[in-house]
Amino acid sequence: MNILVTGFDPFGEDQTNPAIEAVKRLPDTIAGAAITKLEIPTVFHKSAAVVKEELQKKDYDYVLAVGQAGGRFDLTFERVAINVDDARIADNEGQQPIDVPIQAEGANAYFTQHPVKAMVTAVKEAGIPASVSNSAGTFVCNHIMYQCLYLTHTDFPKVKAGFMHVPFLPEQVLTRPNTPSMSLENIVAGLTAAIAQMVAFDGKEDLKIIGGTTH
Repeated sequence: MNILVTGFDPFGEDQTNPAIEAVKRLPDTIAGAAITKLEIPTVFHKSAAVVKEELQKKDYDYVLAVGQAGGRFDLTFERVAINVDDARIADNEGQQPIDVPIQAEGANAYFTQHPVKAMVTAVKEAGIPASVSNSAGTFVCNHIMYQCLYLTHTDFPKVKAGFMHVPFLPEQVLTRPNTPSMSLENIVAGLTAAIAQMVAFDGKEDLKIIGGTTH
């Protein structure tokens, strides 16, 4: 099994991004699956072009995109991506689309193809806080989740796509009082546990409840 895991480069006022830092520290093999790590730009459309180029290089089974969600305290596995870019700030190339469809011919929304409830369960069992999220926002994180799912519904039907958000690192909140953070060690451990669970649930139905069993 081949899994592509992507992480964004730093953006905004931050000099680091826990997404790519965690991705870079993943083992090369998890639960028998080969892990390819890819840094992508925090740029509308260019990020998707980089992912598409990589998907064309080999037969991937899964793509898991990882992004930063400042203000969240846990690892959050996104359920749905919506077909709109509505940027609060500009991306790393100065683009700031407002109320712009991502794909004119795409669906209004795409749901994750990952067993997110099972993945949350595995992360919690590893002692790391996690949850399912119902909003990936409207910045480049939602954009890349939507684009990955659009690609799996069009050009790469054998690939299953999904997205997870990670909190700030402790050093990122030194000037952000009362803002939660998570150590890079815990982010890497949670990401690893989630990927192992994704492999374990390949071809199976997701859990119906967090910590529950399939029916």
